[in-house]
Amino acid sequence: MKAIRRFTVRPVLPDPLRPLSDLARNLRWSWHAETRELFQAVDPEGWRAAGGDPVRLLGSVSAARLAELAKDRRFLRRLSAAADDLDDYLGGRRWYQNQSAKGGAEPPAAIAYFSPEFGVTAALPQYSGGLGILAGDHLKAASDLGVPLIGVGLLYRHGYFRQSLSRDGWQQEHYPLLDPNELPLTLLRRPDSTPVRISLALPGGRSLGAHVWVAQVGRVPLLMLDSDVEENGPGERNVTDRLYGGGSEHRLLQEMLLGIGGVRAVRAYCALTGHPDPEVFHTNEGHAGFLGLERIRELTDGGTDFDVALEAVRAGTVFTTHTPVPAGIDRFDRDLVARHFGPGAELPGVDVGRVLQLGRETYPGGEPGLFNMAVMGLRLARRANGVSTLHGAVSRSMFAGLWPGFDAEEVPITSITNGVHAPTWVAPEVFRLGAKQIGTQRAEDALSVGGSQRWDAVAEISDAAIWELRRELREQLVTEVRTRLRASWRERGAGAAELGWIDGVLDPDILTIGFARRVPSYKRLTLMLRDRDRLRALLLHPERPVQIVVAGKAHPADDGGKRLVQELVRFADDPRVRHRIVFLPDYGMAMAQKLYPGCDVWLNNPLRPLEACGTSGMKAALNGCLNLSVRDGWWDEWYDPDFGWAIPTADGPTTDEDRRDDLEAHALYELIEHRVAPRFYERGANGLPDRWIEMVRRTLTTLGPKVLAGRMVREYVERLYTPAALAHRSLDPDSAAELAGWKSRVRTAWPGVTVDHVEVDEASGVAELGSTLALRVRVALGDLSPEDVEVQAVAGRVDAHDGLGEARTFPLKPSGGPDQQGRWVYEGPLTLDRTGPFGYTVRVLPAHRLLASGADLGLVALPTESAGEGAGVLLR
Repeated sequence: MKAIRRFTVRPVLPDPLRPLSDLARNLRWSWHAETRELFQAVDPEGWRAAGGDPVRLLGSVSAARLAELAKDRRFLRRLSAAADDLDDYLGGRRWYQNQSAKGGAEPPAAIAYFSPEFGVTAALPQYSGGLGILAGDHLKAASDLGVPLIGVGLLYRHGYFRQSLSRDGWQQEHYPLLDPNELPLTLLRRPDSTPVRISLALPGGRSLGAHVWVAQVGRVPLLMLDSDVEENGPGERNVTDRLYGGGSEHRLLQEMLLGIGGVRAVRAYCALTGHPDPEVFHTNEGHAGFLGLERIRELTDGGTDFDVALEAVRAGTVFTTHTPVPAGIDRFDRDLVARHFGPGAELPGVDVGRVLQLGRETYPGGEPGLFNMAVMGLRLARRANGVSTLHGAVSRSMFAGLWPGFDAEEVPITSITNGVHAPTWVAPEVFRLGAKQIGTQRAEDALSVGGSQRWDAVAEISDAAIWELRRELREQLVTEVRTRLRASWRERGAGAAELGWIDGVLDPDILTIGFARRVPSYKRLTLMLRDRDRLRALLLHPERPVQIVVAGKAHPADDGGKRLVQELVRFADDPRVRHRIVFLPDYGMAMAQKLYPGCDVWLNNPLRPLEACGTSGMKAALNGCLNLSVRDGWWDEWYDPDFGWAIPTADGPTTDEDRRDDLEAHALYELIEHRVAPRFYERGANGLPDRWIEMVRRTLTTLGPKVLAGRMVREYVERLYTPAALAHRSLDPDSAAELAGWKSRVRTAWPGVTVDHVEVDEASGVAELGSTLALRVRVALGDLSPEDVEVQAVAGRVDAHDGLGEARTFPLKPSGGPDQQGRWVYEGPLTLDRTGPFGYTVRVLPAHRLLASGADLGLVALPTESAGEGAGVLLR
């Protein structure tokens, strides 16, 4: 028989043990070793069976064991210390509070951070890959720094999926049902104990309701909307069934619930708890972009004009793009979007035409019938960023069509390189070695707050201690791999008698390479298989053998990715090499936390520049693992031969895909055979690989402080959140109305703005380094005045086609009033500050004190060929 309903019967904790419940419900335990060790002491076997999840543990521990612990004075002292430590963590002043005390710009009272997925802990499986892990690390680092963040996401009842393999190596998906009552979550309730219910209106008189679950991530609440409520119809109940599942309308409803419902959940949470209302809203990728529409609706319902509301919303919004290719962006049919907005559906007070215009692809090559979520995200945010320096440049080029007339480098998209939450990803053994050298508190500060001075002490750790640690971690990985591999083969149908060979899989004294990530084609899971004989020779080298651990999930709908997984699995099944290369199914946070520390080298070979950042190599580096990677994402800006190797790329315009993969695979084999493996096996006079150890040391001291999520969140606060809060405060209703009216007037009048003539006073100097030219420019402003514009000279190096590079701008000032034709003369000096081919042009931009950048409106007036000598490029 099968139960029609399932629930968990929890034991009642004795009074002395009540703090265990608070410790279990705050996810700080997921990165706080002492708290995890406390729960392990409750019931070591139960802790392993619960997968290291305190909530599951407390749901299974016997009443007799609880009674025993309630009388255990030593355990109670540990419990009291852990509870006091959590209280201090939650209530004490941290980095952010000290920023407020420094004076100057006051940081925001609160920031709402929206993401479609969050990877906080394996006990809360609400992530698919890097975007979710990054979002989880963002929350945890914000908590450590005291940043008043509110996370907003969805609660997927089936999470992403669990992966297993068939006998022939084909990926199979499983979707276990998650019961929120068995997760570290609390239902958001009103004072009368009724659940808070968020509701969205749907076409045809239907509605979509959702409850709000709260995961407490240290100091940061994470609000998760759940549509599996009784009031919904079957279709609506399934809106939050799976992460990235379903068809186009299903995804649209998920993103409406995340963005629109998420704002409503934030409002309800703040009203109930007294948490400050957010001054800044951060849209982590385009999935949550509808949050801007809901905030516009809040204002227009109060009588504010749409354009005025748009300016007010943009001022306090930050948009982060993680996608380096247009194909990775969510795009919906415009008619589908139109059906879900306006009369009879959601946001009836907002003109559906204005909604559709926000997501319209107005640039060359755009598809007018599609609604682009990233385009809407950019139009609804005054500040935007990519997630590495290279990705910022890629994003500026990809979205340059939204700012016509501007070169890609001037597109107002900056970059903040991702980081990883070290307390989550650093192995306890690595932390203990550092703590032994500099003290526990300083080691904790180094991981959470950062600062290179805290990491320099690693230089004092002996070579022997580092090498002993690396072998210990490698040995732990060998044990973990054998356990997981045996379980995988049993799932594939193998009997125990067939699996004796697994006891010889991997060797703790062999160079170990790790490769684990999602399996889209651009990440090239099987690049290592381009020359199988060459790979076998590396694996079985008689003196310098290599072993490789591989893991990764393909999207359930991606048969191409599944074929890549199967190809790798079949190679790894070969009895000749299966002791040296393994594929581990069901890659997730729990596996990753064992895999990163145990590898000596972390391999990454994407198609450049399609890896926006790629943080797995950062997590490996924090454990003393060296990177072997294509120079893409973060590795492009921080690569240094002192702590890794760069795989040369063959990404020229004439290189076909097969040729490129052959060349880059050959480069990979050459690096492993002639540089990586010899460095690992080479021994110095002391019998240790001293050159390898020095690379490990440099990785920890030099790279370690850079890759921290604490560094990343501090940059968000200083460069994006605080300026956005200031803009939000400065744009009161009158100022927003002024800015909106000014923009409308400028857009209407801009066709009348021209550059009529440019001349240079040649007598003012010669074209020598350090000399100055006097520019004189005549412009027509039409119905605008000099207060509405800025006239600039733009100068820099020129290429063979007269294109300007490394350009600098020089403001020009009006000289006198307009002439009889209404034209204005602008003048100013131009300094020749570099040698070689040099050139300049002039341009007119809109200018207003409330604009974030001159490119904000995408309007620019440039000289024409007839504007006079010197109007284009002056070559010297």
